[in-house]
This record gives sequence, structure tokens and C-alpha cells, in this order.
Amino acid sequence: MNNYFIILAAGSGKRFNYKKPKQYFFYKNKELFEHSLEKALNSKLFKKIILVVDNPTKIKKKYPKNVLIIKGSKERSDSSLIGLKKIEKFQPLNVLIHDAARPDFSIKLLKSLIKNLKKNIAVIPVIISKDSIKYKIKNEIYNLNKNKAFLTQTPQAFRYKNLYNLATTQNKVISDEATLFIENNIKIKFIKGENKNNKITYREDIKKTKNYFGIGFDIHKLIKGKSLYLGGIKIPFHSGLQGHSDGDVILHAITDALLGALRQKDIGSHFPSNKNKFKNIRSSKMLKPIINKLHSKNFFINNVDINLICQKPKVSKYRNKITKSLSSLLNLDLKFINLKGKTVEKLGLIGKEKAIACEVITSITKYE
Repeated sequence: MNNYFIILAAGSGKRFNYKKPKQYFFYKNKELFEHSLEKALNSKLFKKIILVVDNPTKIKKKYPKNVLIIKGSKERSDSSLIGLKKIEKFQPLNVLIHDAARPDFSIKLLKSLIKNLKKNIAVIPVIISKDSIKYKIKNEIYNLNKNKAFLTQTPQAFRYKNLYNLATTQNKVISDEATLFIENNIKIKFIKGENKNNKITYREDIKKTKNYFGIGFDIHKLIKGKSLYLGGIKIPFHSGLQGHSDGDVILHAITDALLGALRQKDIGSHFPSNKNKFKNIRSSKMLKPIINKLHSKNFFINNVDINLICQKPKVSKYRNKITKSLSSLLNLDLKFINLKGKTVEKLGLIGKEKAIACEVITSITKYE
């Protein structure tokens, strides 16, 4: 496996009409470039993944060591060449070039591209246009046969040496790497692309469909001699929450809220308290299959708003740790998680530090 993947994400995206470059726009609750990066990582097909951006300091997340983040240029072709030069020292066999503005390609397409490189030096995914195509030469308009007109996509796959030699001698701006081979009369292998692999150019290219809301609530007594878990982390306290599981009221309320939004009953239906296999289970293990179900149905979490109702411990002291834990468990950016602490003015069981409650509201969106 001597494959390398270059993601081009250094453009300004002016046509997208957003306050910052479109590659940092949140799409399905990830920055646009992250979809390509995560798919490349999950495919396990590449020795290194090179992310070419306008400013590497904008990338705040930590990625594995095989991800290299480098500064690109204003022109796409210049950024591509910068990426190619960066990996020259690794002596790659194959390289795939991809535009970060195409987040919806599949790992299946990656595998197909690499498979076809065994007998070809350039492999390009294409689709047939759904629209009629006109072509203007001077003042004359001509109809093109759309069945013979290819719309090229990325990722585009190449034998590294062939692409590098062409790219380093190219003097003009090009729209994609396939152009280099076409203009030099070098054979290209065209394979079937994916209709869902659309390029996001304008804001209206991002279509959201149905939104759903869910409400969750949970309360447990505090008992001595048990560890206190809130939001998936252990909190130092004189007591823990009584329950069949670890009693984590935050995760229980979130799980119930998500199940409500999915219209999938409640947490007790999925994890009955009369089943011994769920005895003392960590609540994070109850949440995970619900998150997996949500993603499998093409839903994504928009936000989570949490009220933790307790006299003590003080929420403000642990807010950052809890929200970071939730961000990881939910695969949701911190900016979409809000945790509020509410006391009950020392009233009732909660006010006497004998119980803790939590309520959660969440919304999810289904992407088609």
C-alpha cells in the first residue's frame, strides 16, 4: 500500500458567499473538509493524507500522525503542486487528488480508483450530465450530445511520477489534474462516478430536510459508597447516583432525548433494568448504539441543551470537562453543546444533596 491522498482546501470560495472560506462551513455537523479527511482515514488505504489549506493554524483538531496539514495557494493547481512536492520524499506509487468541496464521495469509490490504477496511470470518475448542454463558439451556439459529454469528479487517481512530471512543467492555471493528461494526449481511464458526489459551490447546494426534536429527563438518588458519573466522566463527590447502571443522569437524559427525536420509545425499552447484562453498565455504552442508529439512518445532531439540576457539585467547576466528554461521545462540536447548572434553593431531596436530576432538549436533522 503506497497510496497518498491530497485534499485541496485552500480556496476562498467566494461564490459560496459565507463569512469565511466554505471549507470551514459546518455541513452535517462537521467542517466541510473533515468529511473527506475522515473518509480517507477510515478507508485505511493511504500511507499519508495531506490537507492543503489557506492557513494551517485554523485547524484546531488533533489528527493522527499520518495527516500532514500544509499551507496552499490561491489557485487550485498551485495548491495541488505544493501537495505533490510535499510527498515527493516518500516516493509514492499512487496519489489521489481531491477537492474538499466534495464531501459525499464513498470509500467504495476510493477502492475502485486504486484498483484501476493497477493497469492505468490516470483514473478519473465521471458522470453523464442530466441536463442538455450547449456550446458557444464565437457567436454560434451548438447542441452537444450529453451522453458523450463527461462531467469529471474528484478524487482523481494517478501514478505519482506521471502526474508530478506533468504538474511541474505546467505553466498555466488548470481546473483539474485530468486536464494535464488530456492536453498532453495521455490516455485516461474513465470510471463511473457517483451522482451523490456533488461539488458544493453555492450555499443552496447544501440541502437540509426534516428536523426533529426530543426531550429527555432523568433523576437518581445519591448514595454513599458509589462513584459519581456525570456526562461520562468521574466527578469527585461524597456520593454517587443509585441505579441499575452507573446512574449518569446527563447521559441518560441525552439518550432519552435522542430516542424521542428518533421516535424510538425510551431508554428503558432499549436497556431494561430487569436485565442482568445491563447491571452496572457505563451509560456511555448505552448511548453509543443510539448514536450509531442515528447515523445509520442519516440523522445528525444539531445541538444539545442540558439543565443539570443539583445543589452540589457546582456545575461551573466541571462544565468544560463534561462538555468535552460529551463532544467526544456525541461526535458533536463543542459549540453545539450547552450545559447549564440549576439549583433548587435547597428544597426537597435535590436541595438536601440526596438526588440529582437532568433535563435535555435536542434537535436532529435528516440529510437526504
